[in-house]
Amino acid sequence: MEFWKPHKLASPHDGQIFLKINDKVRTTAEVHGVPVGTEGKVILANGFNWQRYRVLFENGAEVGDLDHRNLEPIGRTAKRIAKRDAK
Repeated sequence: MEFWKPHKLASPHDGQIFLKINDKVRTTAEVHGVPVGTEGKVILANGFNWQRYRVLFENGAEVGDLDHRNLEPIGRTAKRIAKRDAK
């Protein structure tokens, strides 16, 4: 599996989530045949005005152009984001 580094200027705006490659996420809405609650791993994080992610899900589906409207962080990822947002 090939991984891509995000562009150095890509960063989330207010209301968006900041995910990194290999972060674990869960769907909050059904997207392209991936049921709600399916877990996956971020394989690409990019965007300038719109931070978006490509995720490889447990069911084998790979879906791109996902964002805070479709995903929620889980596990250590959620803890890291909560800690960063608390600052």
